[in-house]
Formats: sequence, C-alpha cells, structure tokens
Amino acid sequence: MRIVSLAALLVTFALIPTGAFADGHGLPEVDPLDYPTGEIITAGSSTVFPLSERLAELWTDAGGVAPSIASIGSGAGFERFCVQGETHISNASRAIKDSERESCNAIGREAIEFRVGADALAVTVSAANDFVSDVTMEELAQIFSSANTWSDVRAEWPAEAIQRFIPGTDSGTFDFFVEEVFDEDKEPILSANPQLSEDDNVLVQGITGSPYAIGFFGYAYYVENRDALNILSIEGIKANAQTTDDGSYPLARPLFIYSDAGIMMEKPQVNAFINFYLTHVNDEVVDVGYFPASEYAFSSAIDYWRMANDMLPIGDAAMDLADPDEEKDDSEKGSRG
Repeated sequence: MRIVSLAALLVTFALIPTGAFADGHGLPEVDPLDYPTGEIITAGSSTVFPLSERLAELWTDAGGVAPSIASIGSGAGFERFCVQGETHISNASRAIKDSERESCNAIGREAIEFRVGADALAVTVSAANDFVSDVTMEELAQIFSSANTWSDVRAEWPAEAIQRFIPGTDSGTFDFFVEEVFDEDKEPILSANPQLSEDDNVLVQGITGSPYAIGFFGYAYYVENRDALNILSIEGIKANAQTTDDGSYPLARPLFIYSDAGIMMEKPQVNAFINFYLTHVNDEVVDVGYFPASEYAFSSAIDYWRMANDMLPIGDAAMDLADPDEEKDDSEKGSRG
C-alpha cells in the first residue's frame, strides 16, 4: 500500500468540496446489481458474523451475488485467510496478530484492516439467577478459574457449583477475555474445565439452562436473548454505547473485517462488497446489537479502502495515514470506540 506525501494530501484537501466528506463517507457509490456473479468468501468471528450477515443480506437483496459467510472464530478465520488463502474477507473480534500477518505475507497477502464497529463483551447469567448483578475484574477471574462454588467468590452467594460456558479457543472472544482478565494466560480458565463452543447459540442454551451457570460472548447475542439472560456490570459499569465508546467498560473491544488489496483488485465483487459494507454498516450496527466505531477509527477504515484503490486518504485519520510515523494518543483517536 503506497504512502501519500503530505504535500499531495494538502493539495487533495484543497480540491475536494467539504460535502464529499459527509453523506458519501468518501467512498464512490456502488450498485450491487453490477456484481451478480463471482465469489465473495468470508469466514471468522462468530461475534462479527451477525453484522456481516446483515450487510450480506442487504447486498444480496439489492441484486449482488450472495456472499458465503462461515462463523468459525477469529483465529480459524485468519488461518483460512492467511495460511490456506481460501477466503477473501476475514471477520475478527480482535486485531490480527503479528504472526498471522507474517503468514499472510508468506502467501503474498497484506492484510488490510477495516474497523466496522465496537462490542461490549457481555458476561451473562440466566434470568433465573437472582444473586449476582455486578462483579469486579478480580472476581471475574476467580469465577472463571479457581472458584468451585459461587460462595467461594462471595460468602453470601449460594454454595452451588459454578457452571462455565465459554467460546472455543479459536475464538477472538476467548482471546480477548483471556488477555483482559488473565493477562494472556489461558491456563487458569482452561483448567477450570469449562464447556467450550464456537457456536454462541450453544453457549446461550447452556447459560439459560441453570441459575448457577455463567458465560460470555458478543453483546448482540445478549440482545437477541435478553428475555432469558441477565448481563452483569463489571466494576460497577454497565455495558452500553457510552461506556463502550469512551472505553470505561472494562470489556469494550473493536470489531474488524480484513482483506487484501490484491484480492480487491482481482475480484471487483469483493472490492464492491467491502465498499457497500462500509457505506451501510453504521446504519445497521446498532440494530444488530453492537455499537458504531469511533469517528477516527471509521475514518481510517474508509481511507484504507481508498488507498487500496489507489485513492488518497481524505478523512479524520488522513494526516496519520500520510505520515505513519506521527502518532496520536488514544484519547485523540478515540481508539477504544
């Protein structure tokens, strides 16, 4: 991907009318009817799956070729994208790892990151659970590791065995939880003998089956099953749009899709679908059950698409993309949103 000179960037800003930054987000219009054939193969995060499924339905309803979307976990998605080279788009609920980028490079792919939203990882119990509504991060670590019964965590809680339902180890949700709660050490949570599944609907079924069960997954799955589940506050902070955007909710995280400029150029239907996805995602993300990315992060996604298509960056992140050695602090970028 080419780096744009600051001088060229300033000339571009001078030539583009301010209206070009608003309604169109800086992306050219795309008509799905122009792309009725060809493959669009995506796989990865079960968390991102409902969002990608929604955008794929809109794309198909508008006449575009139907994308294939597999919900297999972020890690398995990167395996198919960066090692096997089978997919065109990789869905992820965590950022790509350096080792995965290296695998992509080894097969001639350079993973381009598109931020498409934000999630508040939901720690949930059955609606029949009437004793827990808020936990600290320390208690969360106990619940998912060393504690055998709920009373081991707080004496006033029942002396009943904790039943744990968690995403499988290929899941970006699992990776994120382990990173935030166990400082990247998988051993404590796996030693607690939890029930694992890459299918979040299976986790929901397990949690709703007992008042002494607990688990975690993307916020959208809580929203879809809110009548049967209670979501816990963490450190007294509830998961919502504001706490996710400002990063105060301890388990707020970004959502991504990844592709490659070579794929986008060789397969115009993939390029157009990513354009369509970015154009419409903010209209759909809340209804699906997640939250919009911060303005800065979304601006970066738009500009990464533009740069992959040999266009200059024009959004809020354009100066950083033009001079990647110049860094901003997280508060200015809104990077947790």
